[in-house]
Amino acid sequence: MYIIVVGGGKVGYYLAKTLVAENHEVLVIEQDAKKCERIAEELGSIVLRGDGCEATTLRDAGAGRADMLIAVTGDDEDNLVSSQMAKVKFNVSRTIARINNPKNQTIFKKLGIDVTVNSTDLILAHIEQELPTHPLVCLLELKGMGLEIVEVKVTAESPVAGKPLKNISLPPESMVSLVISPQKGAQVPTADTILSPGDEVVAVTKPETESALRRALVGA
Repeated sequence: MYIIVVGGGKVGYYLAKTLVAENHEVLVIEQDAKKCERIAEELGSIVLRGDGCEATTLRDAGAGRADMLIAVTGDDEDNLVSSQMAKVKFNVSRTIARINNPKNQTIFKKLGIDVTVNSTDLILAHIEQELPTHPLVCLLELKGMGLEIVEVKVTAESPVAGKPLKNISLPPESMVSLVISPQKGAQVPTADTILSPGDEVVAVTKPETESALRRALVGA
């Protein structure tokens, strides 16, 4: 697979190093001369000095035959422009962009970037798994289907504690697909499955009904 990495900072460097070790063909685009020298010295001639937002640079990088472009600079606007340029002008089938400001995630998705990586949300997800004040964690987005897989931990204060699923009112198009109990382990629930404190509930819902699902399972 031929992969273009835009941005030769720490993220881009280690990403390229890993991809090269996995026998992918990799080219890093970086504007800073010193960073280019470091990459060339340590990883070989896999770096092109230039601006990944410019069509001429992407053309020189062979974007027309690239299988994937990954934009990981420290500037969200540059990552968006590079990804869009690759997608629209060079028909790169897969684009991945790093997002530094979580508020930009929506616009990236609206503009057709295939995958966004938001380090802030990744860190918060780990924090939320440990904090009872953040009981609902998004595990996975089902791209193109408008659905999310989320995890909720039932506590003694949860309105659903001690109730069977058939007596729990969930938001439209939401479904509990798995219950992980400390005593019984993982089980596919039925209408008679009773949720107990300590249970971890995996549910499928729409992003717009996530808040309603949280209220239904863990309260306000």
